[in-house]
Amino acid sequence: MKQVIILAAIALLTVAPARSQKLVDPDKVAPEFREAAEKRRAEQIRQSECAKKADADKVLPRDRTAYLNTCLETQAAKQ
Repeated sequence: MKQVIILAAIALLTVAPARSQKLVDPDKVAPEFREAAEKRRAEQIRQSECAKKADADKVLPRDRTAYLNTCLETQAAKQ
């Protein structure tokens, strides 16, 4: 039984933590996909800004999705 616990602990320690998706770099994308990559990067930046606002406003996890959707809609309306 101890061996199973030790193996489980080692497995949990060696697993890399989940990371958020990296920002798209339009310069590293094939020329025919560059425009789409630029749009995706802009969207990722907007989402990141709204997530930072949610963290700063200490939004509860249950309310986070609604807050992010509202934030993104507000940003889209400004443009």
